[in-house]
Amino acid sequence: MLFIGDDWAEDHHDIEMKDGTGRRLAKARLPEGVEGITRFHALVAEHVPADWVDLSPEEVDDRVVIGIESDRGPWVTALREAGYRVFVIDPLSAAGTGNGTPRPARSPTPATRTS
Repeated sequence: MLFIGDDWAEDHHDIEMKDGTGRRLAKARLPEGVEGITRFHALVAEHVPADWVDLSPEEVDDRVVIGIESDRGPWVTALREAGYRVFVIDPLSAAGTGNGTPRPARSPTPATRTS
């Protein structure tokens, strides 16, 4: 599995990619738009494990899991259309308060898959 966190700002995306063991594979700031999503796909392709070589593109895409703050917009649409598994995560429920105590979620709804 490849796990990708996407912190979405107005004009860019800060992403971090980890493998199934939690080892960081990549960290990047990507611009919003076609250039950014193109670079995103290139980063994924660059870090696909060698043992995935015999998998179909659909099987590879299904092993890429993305956590992002929103379920709408052209960026999220592009991720979904590519076949990635996209989950919406409330950033306040995922962030700590600095003392190890999770912050309460703004919404009682847990993270949801948006596919």
